[in-house]
Amino acid sequence: MGHWWYRNIIEPGKLPMLLALLSFVTSFLVTRVITRLIRAGRGPFKNVTPGGMHVHHVVPGVILVIVGGFGAVGSGRHGIGALASAVVFGLGAGLVLDEFALILHLDDVYWSEQGRKSVEIVVLTAALVALVLGGFLPFGVNDLTYEERQSRGLVAINAATNFFLALIALWKGKPRTALIGILVPFVALIGAVRLARPSSPYAKRFYANRPRARAKAGLRAFHHDRRWAGPRRRFQDFIGGAPDPSPPDSPPDTPPGPDVSRGSDRRH
Repeated sequence: MGHWWYRNIIEPGKLPMLLALLSFVTSFLVTRVITRLIRAGRGPFKNVTPGGMHVHHVVPGVILVIVGGFGAVGSGRHGIGALASAVVFGLGAGLVLDEFALILHLDDVYWSEQGRKSVEIVVLTAALVALVLGGFLPFGVNDLTYEERQSRGLVAINAATNFFLALIALWKGKPRTALIGILVPFVALIGAVRLARPSSPYAKRFYANRPRARAKAGLRAFHHDRRWAGPRRRFQDFIGGAPDPSPPDSPPDTPPGPDVSRGSDRRH
């Protein structure tokens, strides 16, 4: 364990990335705790509303990301400056991605159903960074031996193949599989060879005239969503809090009735 820690974290200069990951996760968790307390009306925390304008925490998050990013560029990968910049960057990234859904929709959807995207993107980001810290390199280059890495052509072919598989998985409507597949090629291969999601561009292009394939893809997507939607929602609610219930659908408008006055005029 000590040898792995030194080889993958300390020796290659990955300590700043480790600190950035820890501060990123801490920033997100602390922010979620505070926002849930504010939502419940507990504790001393309140929304920041100078002059009646609600300042979302994505604003200080962007400032911290800028400071940490430029600080990291200026200080390099070693030294106290690099470590401090990594921590500042991680704190800011946690604040920014906690309101990812707000940025995406350009609306305050923090406690709505759309706000679940923020929790999902934070978990996915943390997982990808953790894989990189664990020694995984993009497009599976880490699977090659040292001698194989000396051949630029072999490295290029390996990276291009894995990149192509990740693109196919994305084309088939599997963005999570594609992102993880960038670091773990076997995952991208599974996403590339399995049936596409029914609403994906791939399905619309190749399943349009194949009713059996379209029906099979829809059935598989239905079973997958029924199996995993519940656990995923419970996990998201546990991490980020349950969204506000959606308002009930308004009743349809009543069509206008007959013009009684006009009919009454005709009777007289």
